[in-house]
Amino acid sequence: SFFPLTWSLDAYRQVLRLGDLLWRSYFNSFLITIVGTVLSVTICILYAYPLFRRDYKFRSFFSFLSFFTMIFGGGLIPTYIVCKNLLGLSNNYAALVVPMLVSPFNIIIMRTFLQTTVPFELIEASTIDGAGEYTTLCRIVLPIMKPGIATVALLTALGYWNEWFLCMLYVTEKKLYPLQYLLMEMQKNSEFLARNSSMIGASGAEALKSLPSQTMRMAVVVFIVLPIACAYPFFQRYVVAGLTIGSVKG
Repeated sequence: SFFPLTWSLDAYRQVLRLGDLLWRSYFNSFLITIVGTVLSVTICILYAYPLFRRDYKFRSFFSFLSFFTMIFGGGLIPTYIVCKNLLGLSNNYAALVVPMLVSPFNIIIMRTFLQTTVPFELIEASTIDGAGEYTTLCRIVLPIMKPGIATVALLTALGYWNEWFLCMLYVTEKKLYPLQYLLMEMQKNSEFLARNSSMIGASGAEALKSLPSQTMRMAVVVFIVLPIACAYPFFQRYVVAGLTIGSVKG
């Protein structure tokens, strides 16, 4: 039925029994998401801006370099060897941030946004007025880029917030677990106990069969989605159009 037959908070109680480990994983997820989003968006802007400039002579090469990595990847094993053995990304926060810092897809989105939104005449006008490259980027281009930055930041934040595979590869210490991997591991343990409840005696079997396996999935979804749902309105206010109207006069 659409409405539940009985109301119960057992699934939420089961998740909250993790105690300090749960709140530590929340802190890890927020830290990884904030630091990763800031660094990734900064790299994306610094990479996409030269690709937008028609007077940059290596523009075609770096555009192809970014696009090439979207088609051909190094594979899991070479990536694992480079990250763990060469870069030392193991059991630290860097292992959960660095591998996702550069996103060719976000770079292409930002470059396309710049090409369709920022008039090149603004760059020429600032150059005539004596502005340097960093002044032009920070004081002329960045204020116009707010909708694009907000879009890329939202995509990047969602990627970091939902990421658990990197933790499975590079992290073994529970104090570094992000929320997603911790709750996924808890769900896997609950399902394993429910499937093997017949092997641990009658009383234990009855208790384990009552574990809220399906409802726990729903509770896990609520714990994961709620922070992003609360943060989304702050990004949405920047997604507006027409910021360049009137910025260039004939």
